[in-house]
Amino acid sequence: MRPEHAPGPTPTAMPGYAETARIDELRATEYQHLDRHGQVYLDYAGAGVAARAQVRAHHDRLLADLYGNPHSESPSSVAAGSLVESARQAVLDFFHADPAEYAVVFTPNASGACRLVGEAYAFGRAAPFALTWDNHNSVNGIREYARAAGAPVRYVPLSGPELRVAESDVVAVLDAGRWGRSGRRGLFAYPAQSNFSGVQHPLAWVELAHRHGYDVLLDAAAFAATNRLDLRAVRPDFVCLSWYKLFGYPTGVGALLARREALARLRRPWFSGGTIRAVSVQGDWHRSMDDESAFEDGTLNFLSIPDVEFGLRWLDSIGVDLVHTRVGLLTAWLLGRLTAARHRTGQPLARVYGPATGAGRGATVTFNVLRPDGTPVDERLVAREAAAAGFSLRTGCFCNPGAGEGAFGITRQTLRRRLLARVDTIDEYLDALALPTGGAVRVSFGLASTAADAERFVAFVESSYLDRDDVPGPPLPPRLRC
Repeated sequence: MRPEHAPGPTPTAMPGYAETARIDELRATEYQHLDRHGQVYLDYAGAGVAARAQVRAHHDRLLADLYGNPHSESPSSVAAGSLVESARQAVLDFFHADPAEYAVVFTPNASGACRLVGEAYAFGRAAPFALTWDNHNSVNGIREYARAAGAPVRYVPLSGPELRVAESDVVAVLDAGRWGRSGRRGLFAYPAQSNFSGVQHPLAWVELAHRHGYDVLLDAAAFAATNRLDLRAVRPDFVCLSWYKLFGYPTGVGALLARREALARLRRPWFSGGTIRAVSVQGDWHRSMDDESAFEDGTLNFLSIPDVEFGLRWLDSIGVDLVHTRVGLLTAWLLGRLTAARHRTGQPLARVYGPATGAGRGATVTFNVLRPDGTPVDERLVAREAAAAGFSLRTGCFCNPGAGEGAFGITRQTLRRRLLARVDTIDEYLDALALPTGGAVRVSFGLASTAADAERFVAFVESSYLDRDDVPGPPLPPRLRC
């Protein structure tokens, strides 16, 4: 490494880092399995990691009592149902949600929460669907329900190299739907934090959309693990969550937090076991449950839902604000190193997508590695070499095509020019668009991240790609699904 590339200050030297030392203590005790095989976990936006205490609590609970299907009055059913209701209350407490105003619907994941809203919302010609380009596909997919109902679908574009959304563009799209009968509603959906770029979009847009007559679906799946969401201050109509992204365990359980008034306006297109009070085959009628259980299909995951309560208590005991501080420092340090590194040609080592500093962003850093001539290294090669070096990270477009199109400069005109209807694979799609790369590298920090994680990753990138003229091109493995 040449002198001008000598390492600068470490993350531990940053002001405030020493105050987050409790996380290092937990890493050495509750999360010691992260270091057992010399690997580095950098995919907290994909999934959190479980603490030993969480696994022990699950084990001890299952061996201490008998739990059965809650749809009964037996002792084992009552025991399971009691724990589910306790977890429901714990969710409300964690987000400071008034139980008189908000209900908790347990779902298989955040995507399931989005689907519940999409399938049951009263879309129509006078009830449009508005959403930002920057959205997970589980939110983008709601547009199919809207279009099937004849509702207009309007996207708010990204603006500028930081991949933010201009509030004036939000207002323009919301204003475009102000027609039709008095009292019309629509649905506006956006992420509190981008799972692609880490951009944090203003929570104040919830009230802005309400003033324009819209209900709001807030995707908090990428936000809630390292940021406080206080539903006393921000009052979206629907919030989708995935618990394994907050604290790693359990998987297969998510939630829809919904204002009771908004939940009561949803009309489900079907019913299932567990969601009805009464039903007749010969009479061809059914009566849905009157509360949130009308949206919880079949038998709830009653053996894992209690782990949600333990996870929330665990995260609360550590402190979301402490985690927020730690990951913010690591993110700022990593951004500084990636944006400062230069090849001997003067070309940057990396192209970062989204904010280049820690202001107004979360702990997700997305970038492409560049060759000395400025061309991008295929993200599949980085994925392969990073995996061989023991790094767990993510590559691709992260199920967020709108942010990807904004990052890679794909325009509507380009899409219209190409014969994209004839492509079958992602590689054919990239060839049609004449793009040098179809994805990026995503590194994300979380609850158990340390300075050593960030330092090891920067050392890997610099030693692997800095001033390297012989980085190979295709052939490479097929791209993962988007």
